[in-house]
Amino acid sequence: MRPPSGEQYTIAADGGRARITQVGATLRSFAVDGVDVLDGFPRDERSTDGRGQVLAPWPNRLTDGSYSYAGRRCQAPLNEPSRHDAIHGLVRWLDWSLVAYESARVTLSCSVRPQPAYEWQLDLEISYSVDASGLTVSMAAVNMDDEPAPFGVGFHPYLTLGTAAVDELDLTVPAAAFLDPDVPAETPRMLPVTGTPKDFMAPRAIASTKLDTAFGELARGADGRAVAVLHAPGTHRSVELWVDEGYRYLMVYTADEVGQVDRRRRGIAIEPMTCPPDAFRSGVDLIELPPGAAWRGSWGLRSKRES
Repeated sequence: MRPPSGEQYTIAADGGRARITQVGATLRSFAVDGVDVLDGFPRDERSTDGRGQVLAPWPNRLTDGSYSYAGRRCQAPLNEPSRHDAIHGLVRWLDWSLVAYESARVTLSCSVRPQPAYEWQLDLEISYSVDASGLTVSMAAVNMDDEPAPFGVGFHPYLTLGTAAVDELDLTVPAAAFLDPDVPAETPRMLPVTGTPKDFMAPRAIASTKLDTAFGELARGADGRAVAVLHAPGTHRSVELWVDEGYRYLMVYTADEVGQVDRRRRGIAIEPMTCPPDAFRSGVDLIELPPGAAWRGSWGLRSKRES
């Protein structure tokens, strides 16, 4: 029987192995030396709770599913009715087309066509590659329309180190601020993490902390990357998620409300995002692509086992 997520593409090199699906160009699994570092999903199931999905042309939530841009009024289906919003864009359930497939790299593409939810044309292309440095995910978006187009993208991996719950793990989030959840979407406000339960600038135990939080003002190294770290104390194991300068936010979710009760807090979603939630309404860090222009960005995962 055909898998619910369509064709399956396996890439591997230097002890790393990733599986990507035709549906949504979704990252179904990633393991290093045979040990999973993603809480993904099996071949005979579809993605649930956003697992491994590509979130475009907007990431996260869009209040009321409505927005205006350049004189156009758009209305997206409310696919999260409990919150009365449209979540995670329009491409995560589409079949993506295979562009290239090698032993350690796969490239997929899809097009976003004008529709009530989004009145512009985008060509999207994503490449997954594995090498000694880990997994790299490279995304490109090109505006194929004759007028400027709004754009944002995110990804939804759930990280794990094999523990029964994330409570046992230490977390580092290199962010000096977080999005205030108590202000209207049209007037977002970032708050400093200092002195709050959301301060993970230095590694500390997740314990009972609940997060469904957009972090910003990312601290970056000389290479322009910001790196979040999940570490298992006493085991010398960790997994790092890095983002390049194209991604200005990290959404961190401790999976307290995922649909499958037995998977709650089993993994932690650390989601690269170019913009905060509701950027199509607020305009904050919204990418505006001129006709024919391209946007590119990369993020990745690497697993470490310290001696």
